[in-house]
Amino acid sequence: MTKTRWILAAAVLLVLPALAMAQPETPVEEWKGKTIMLVGAHPDDDSMSQGTLALLKANGNDIWIVLLTTGNVGTADPDMTRWELAKIRRQEEIDALADVGIPEDRYINLGYDDGMLEFQDEQEVVEKIVRLIRKIRPDVLFTFDPGPTYRRWHKSDHRAASYLTADATRVAMWRLLFEGQIIHEGLKEHRIPEFMFYDSPENNTWVDISKYAEAKARARTRYISQFGSGWDKYEGPTRTPEAQAAAEKDALQNMKKVDGKYVEGFRYYKGFPDSMGK
Repeated sequence: MTKTRWILAAAVLLVLPALAMAQPETPVEEWKGKTIMLVGAHPDDDSMSQGTLALLKANGNDIWIVLLTTGNVGTADPDMTRWELAKIRRQEEIDALADVGIPEDRYINLGYDDGMLEFQDEQEVVEKIVRLIRKIRPDVLFTFDPGPTYRRWHKSDHRAASYLTADATRVAMWRLLFEGQIIHEGLKEHRIPEFMFYDSPENNTWVDISKYAEAKARARTRYISQFGSGWDKYEGPTRTPEAQAAAEKDALQNMKKVDGKYVEGFRYYKGFPDSMGK
């Protein structure tokens, strides 16, 4: 064997263990009894994971949804106000979560303005996320992929949510950071052991959501202000039965399928937060 081939063979042997570790030891479809926390920027960002969330909820996992903005700017409707849109999008999110089995009391919104997340005080936002991590104490965190080995491009609020959440997961494990939460609020430091990054260009884990595809499709149709004609002229909060059936059919047709199964993809990572991008 030539020297080059020896080098390539050695490289493969080194890479294979890393690839194996990139997969959950227990398939996601079999996860039970875990506490799951999803962090996103807007009311509808969790729709990228709602098939998996429905599956996990049905399997007895405790699901928490944390969104950082009210979504009060995302519309092209000239007659819509920020106040009204914030209320509409809150109810859309609650209705969508109900479709995948997640109750309203597991939904938390930090109330920042849509489109302005990256201009907020970063320490304040991180401290709020850290407080929730220490209260909820998740076993797994879902969020936008901050990027493996590089800073992943996202539009502004998604980008800010990704990096702020990544920073918060690191801070939450150190008791001398935001120590007032521990001394005065009775919380304890917490390290999240597993991560499921959505909206990733480098998925290494695919979850079969076939049993929950219709629930995901139905949930997606709740975001009337965001998808379809409601973006330009809001006519919610409900559709005619015919329009609803057409919207659900369209949502189902646009879901990803692999080998005839509906799937959602993630970059799975297990380890210390400091190394989530390595």
